[in-house]
Amino acid sequence: MKINPSIMKLNKYSYLLMIFIFFDVYNEIKIIFDHFTFHALYFAFLRHPLAFFMIFTFPYLNMKLNKIKLFN
Repeated sequence: MKINPSIMKLNKYSYLLMIFIFFDVYNEIKIIFDHFTFHALYFAFLRHPLAFFMIFTFPYLNMKLNKIKLFN
């Protein structure tokens, strides 16, 4: 199987993006895990909508990248 370097860069980029997203919402996640309230969850989504959107869509993005990798 031939490994395409551009796909490898995309995959590394997506994992790096995920690390930065979790770094961005680290305090919010820590508050939610320590004292879970729906109020804290609501304001975490309001303060970081893009980060939570990326967290929830990361499995779909990773699946699409893996499909591209298979076709090359």
